[in-house]
Amino acid sequence: MNKAVFLDRDGVINPLVYNLATCEYESPNAPEEYSVYPWLLKSLRMLKQRGFLLFVISNQPSFAKGKTSLENIKAIEKLLQGYVEENGCIIDGYYYCYHHPEGIVPGYGGPCGCRKPGTLFLLKAQDEFDLCFKECYFIGDQDTDIMCGKAVGMETIKIENKHSAQKSGREEPGSYAANLYEAAKIIASKGE
Repeated sequence: MNKAVFLDRDGVINPLVYNLATCEYESPNAPEEYSVYPWLLKSLRMLKQRGFLLFVISNQPSFAKGKTSLENIKAIEKLLQGYVEENGCIIDGYYYCYHHPEGIVPGYGGPCGCRKPGTLFLLKAQDEFDLCFKECYFIGDQDTDIMCGKAVGMETIKIENKHSAQKSGREEPGSYAANLYEAAKIIASKGE
């Protein structure tokens, strides 16, 4: 069986973006708003060197809420994947949920199993990649990330992102880290 690290995207891989319409920090809604944290590549490399498969698992409800187009969301996904691959890194799978319980776009509203803290994508990855959840980690900056990982018995690490503070603080993770690189170092230290 294999071990893996599941990564939330916004607030972990890339910065959240201030939305003037909502006065909140949110996921980017257009490709020109997207950038990655400078420590992303060295974090991915450190985890890969220790034998972890890597997965991105992210709630992306902006289209469902009418804030942006699905084309914009998919363009941002391609930016991330292209950047990682062009720099010689590998993310083994990307899992994006486009639904939201209060979505206004037909077919994208209401409940779903793929939206974190739902575990549908974790179970799909487990089936596809023969994962042992007890050997896996979930790194995220919100309570839903921690809940998702804990629901299947993974170790969890919470990134302490000040822009995510209103969506966190009620779930206790296994560890805390300032950023993805610090989280990768925690995982690496457990294997030594």
